[in-house]
Amino acid sequence: MKKVLSILLFATPFFYGNAQTNVADARTYGIGQTVTVTLVATNGSELGNIRYGQDNSAGIAIYGNSISSVNRWDSITVTGQLSDFSGLLEISPITSITNHGQAITPPSPIQLTIPVIGESLESQLIELPNVTFVQTGNFATGNSTVQVTDGTNTIDVRINGSTNIAGTAIPTGPITLTGLVGQFNANYQIVPRDLNDIVPYVAPTKEINVLIGGTTYLNNTNYFIGNTPQVTLEIENLGTQDLTVSGISFTGPNASAFSTTYTGGTIAGGTSQTFQVDFNPTTTGTQIAAIEIANDDADENPYIINFEGVGTDNIATEPTSNPSNLTFPILEAYTLGGQYNAGTGASQYIVLWSNGSPVTGVPSDGSTYKRGDIIGNAKVAYIGSGTSFTPRGVIANQNYYFAVYAFNGSNGFENYLTSSPAVGNVTSLGSNIGTYYSGISTSSPTFITDLRNLIDNHNVISYFMYKNTMMNEFEVRDTTNGQSYVICAYTGERKVFDDPFDWSATGYSREHTWAHTWMPTYPADNPELPEYSDQHNLYPTNLSQANSPRSNLPLGEVTGSTVFSYLDGKVGYDNNGQLVYEPRNEHKGNAARSIFYMSVRYGFGLNETTPSSAQDLDVLRAWHFNDLPDNYEIARHEYIYNLQGNRNPFIDSVNYACFIDFTDESYLAGGTGCNTASIEEVLLKNLVIFPIPAKETVYIQINKELIKGYRIYDIQGTLIMKESGIQNKVLELDVEHLNSGTYIIEVDTEKGSVREKLVIQ
Repeated sequence: MKKVLSILLFATPFFYGNAQTNVADARTYGIGQTVTVTLVATNGSELGNIRYGQDNSAGIAIYGNSISSVNRWDSITVTGQLSDFSGLLEISPITSITNHGQAITPPSPIQLTIPVIGESLESQLIELPNVTFVQTGNFATGNSTVQVTDGTNTIDVRINGSTNIAGTAIPTGPITLTGLVGQFNANYQIVPRDLNDIVPYVAPTKEINVLIGGTTYLNNTNYFIGNTPQVTLEIENLGTQDLTVSGISFTGPNASAFSTTYTGGTIAGGTSQTFQVDFNPTTTGTQIAAIEIANDDADENPYIINFEGVGTDNIATEPTSNPSNLTFPILEAYTLGGQYNAGTGASQYIVLWSNGSPVTGVPSDGSTYKRGDIIGNAKVAYIGSGTSFTPRGVIANQNYYFAVYAFNGSNGFENYLTSSPAVGNVTSLGSNIGTYYSGISTSSPTFITDLRNLIDNHNVISYFMYKNTMMNEFEVRDTTNGQSYVICAYTGERKVFDDPFDWSATGYSREHTWAHTWMPTYPADNPELPEYSDQHNLYPTNLSQANSPRSNLPLGEVTGSTVFSYLDGKVGYDNNGQLVYEPRNEHKGNAARSIFYMSVRYGFGLNETTPSSAQDLDVLRAWHFNDLPDNYEIARHEYIYNLQGNRNPFIDSVNYACFIDFTDESYLAGGTGCNTASIEEVLLKNLVIFPIPAKETVYIQINKELIKGYRIYDIQGTLIMKESGIQNKVLELDVEHLNSGTYIIEVDTEKGSVREKLVIQ
């Protein structure tokens, strides 16, 4: 049976390109990027609204209602956005699809063994011979997961309840299992399509398999030899009759650097032969050659493994030119996507990024980097063979700088072209309010009703989907060594983990800011109601150290004794002698605005249930104004707006909270709910002008806020100085040319403007 794997396991200088050409190329694009691929669907409606498909380079999953009419073996061209669903790379949502009808030559399954199943095989049609089910009895009637084993290794088998497999007897003897390679979290799985994919095992007559260092390398895959002078290959015959190996040859640009004394022989069924390949380069740079094993396995002759090594200088060949034309076709408050033209003579690229200043870091030859690693003043945003990238951790109103370097080699033999990288910078967007609140007036007695009608009937995103939306596409960020981290909203903990994110493995959960038990509709999770899964109300938290201690306690300030604490979150007694949960300062305003949103969106009053009636509204109002929306919250808000189609009004216009009594959802004419504070008062309280009076230089700062611009007026109101389009924490202004006297300076932030006197000596 054919065991050809045509997608490359590591990039080589054999191919370069700019335009997307096949599925393998599309898989290198960043999450959120739009791709177009032509492929053959390897399943139909038996698996629901998902189609797995492949061309001769790789496979990919496609998801959406628009593919419901696609049948198995249809050739289709699909355009859509790359997304991650619990580790499975998908094209979803789909923007266009063309069905060309049944493929002339449907793809054959790749025959392989359990240990080689991994990311490079994801979504491809494969075949596992001579395996047995671990379980006995019957398959469940609904969706279920079982396992098969080869006697040493096991792998999950996902049985879809919509197939004719569900409810049938589990075979007890050796089988050949055909299916699609899926992934759920960190586990790869085989997805059979129907009972025809599970058949009794029949041993082949002649079946070649090649191992290097005990690991199977499929036909037409690659092996990186580096500078190792000799490696051992093992040829197995998995068949029942003699396999004849008639010769070994080397081809390619550096074939002369590779040799072997093995000339072939007869390998009996169920046995193997070993031999050595010697590597002795005489030139510098990357060394490429393919070993071709001639044999009488009918569909794997010759058996080819591509070797890549390095020459006498112990380093790969340096690329001829770096990539060019760095652009940013995707730009939002919460994400961005970059792309570039490929370099010349390059197999891979490393993208560095820095927030607020140009990239000064330069990668070092012979160093292997991973996403998140720090190089100079920058971090690695992407590393791979693709020509597009989507960095993780983008927030609003930031000026991000990028530099893209080409390189060849791997495993400590990298050669980076460090001159003239592709560079560029872009500023992430801020609030995208537009005309959303057109017609909403705080002076109208129907203000609350009007606001509720505006944000009502949003797109409902399942609570289960929170990992695939908020976590995978927004909250999860990069740290060093290719790992990731997520921040606990309540405590500030930075939880480091290996991708993909998993709730159980990290010990995290989705915390309802407006507690589930506070909801008048409690229990609201079965069936799941919109208020239960509303993503404006959900934040990631450490389950045992934050979510459980908070439970359904009201939020408040701990002024008495503390009974539990973890980092910056704690449980204790407030001024009224009541137990409350106090989150970290950076989250207090966010939490208040989530509660305000839930109150208006669903008509919940804080006095409607016993636990929430203890919630101190004055505390929430104080938090709301003392911790105004920052760039993280703005970015999160814009992402949720993109998902749900509705906004949190109290992030967009913080003064809206002044006109609502959230205890009973009553209207407060004139905004009497905020007699103690306004946005301008909060900004003014945090405004620092130094020195007073100023003579040559004046420093201006608004604590915790970025200054976007300023204007200086004289006492008659004439504009003297101005600047806009800046993003500075501190203004350092030369004022020695101004006459002595009193001026007015007006400073702009993303939350509003504030005016104050400026005295020049």
